[in-house]
Amino acid sequence: MNLEAQTLELVAADGTVGQCYPVSTALNGAGEQDGSGCTPRGEHYIRARIGGNAPLNTVFIARRPTGECYSPDLARAHPQRDWILTRILWLCGREWGVNRGPGVDTFRRFIYIHGTPDTEPMGVARSHGCIRMRNHDIAELFEQVEPGMRVIIQ
Repeated sequence: MNLEAQTLELVAADGTVGQCYPVSTALNGAGEQDGSGCTPRGEHYIRARIGGNAPLNTVFIARRPTGECYSPDLARAHPQRDWILTRILWLCGREWGVNRGPGVDTFRRFIYIHGTPDTEPMGVARSHGCIRMRNHDIAELFEQVEPGMRVIIQ
């Protein structure tokens, strides 16, 4: 994950780059502190995959599907929501004191790679700390990754 370029690259075990996806990371920039609204840097892994059989645009709150499907009408009815859609890849830090442990824990900060409304821009930092992706892209990525897979955010 390249914060400056706002891209996520899927890299094979042999180091070759496969897919490259546009993303949107934190409006507040990079950082690891609890409550910062920043995207944490460093080495992470995928702790959990959520939403595997959900339709595109399924709405999640607290990692559970709400039974709703995102639409402009739903967005107008709930303008305060930070939309988490389609799939969730929940990240966990690997570096104690950097992105894991008291005050800096990526997992406890609920940092995800997740879908967002397709009206939201990619390539522009706008999230509250998570990594946002187009719904089609997160669904495609979801099928190519497994729990435990390494994720580098720099």
